[in-house]
Amino acid sequence: MKMIKTNKNWALSACIALSIIACSKDDSNTTDSSSTTTTTTTTCTEIPSVFSSNYKSAVTLSANCTSLTLKSKGVPDHVTPYWGSGNALYEAQTTGQTVNPGTLQEQVFVMTIPLNPVAATTKEETSLGPIGMALNGVAIYNDREGGNVPVDSGTLKSFDRGGAHSGPGGLYHYHFNGDFTSDDDAKLIGWLRDGFPIYGRKDKDGTYPSNLDSNGGHTGATTDYPNGIYHYHCSNVNYMDSGFYVLKAGSYHGTKGTFTF
Repeated sequence: MKMIKTNKNWALSACIALSIIACSKDDSNTTDSSSTTTTTTTTCTEIPSVFSSNYKSAVTLSANCTSLTLKSKGVPDHVTPYWGSGNALYEAQTTGQTVNPGTLQEQVFVMTIPLNPVAATTKEETSLGPIGMALNGVAIYNDREGGNVPVDSGTLKSFDRGGAHSGPGGLYHYHFNGDFTSDDDAKLIGWLRDGFPIYGRKDKDGTYPSNLDSNGGHTGATTDYPNGIYHYHCSNVNYMDSGFYVLKAGSYHGTKGTFTF
């Protein structure tokens, strides 16, 4: 009788031991299965539609998690006397205007801007050279010329009806609004180096904004940003009674990205 009892106790102990082992093994399998779960890595290369739907095919776009890079040859897709006679896009200069020496030339523009721009604590003055890129890949300049002086009456004579002219190295660029960017309207012109967009003289509702800051911008809804964003506007002041309106003067609202050329 004692042997039978002992055997029963041994069998019961063995069963419990096996159950513990089995449970331990199952827990281990669950853990292993959990630890080998495949995770998806986001590459952040998708280009926001606000850029891809507005920039023309002459501009190549690429993105990462924090920035957008825009590349272009910097030449206009419209007529201008700066193409030079014989070019299919050549047109004679506007009556009363002159043309700078030389014809426009292809460039290698690479602009990198933040995808989620924010206001800078300290606002940096725009400088000579490209401060942004228009939708056709042409460079946007501020209101100043060589020597960092405002465009004068003599220089004004060199602008075509696009508000642009060609400078050293045949670099064609916009200083003013014009027939091919924005006239008296609310059209999107492009983006500046700090990642904020620039529009024509009017707001989305067709009125002239009255609350622009010293850098020519304000926060509000636009056609492209219905939920609102800080954005610049072309000046609404007729520059020296020339019929031209400065695209951008003053400082960047955000922190500027890079622009190589």
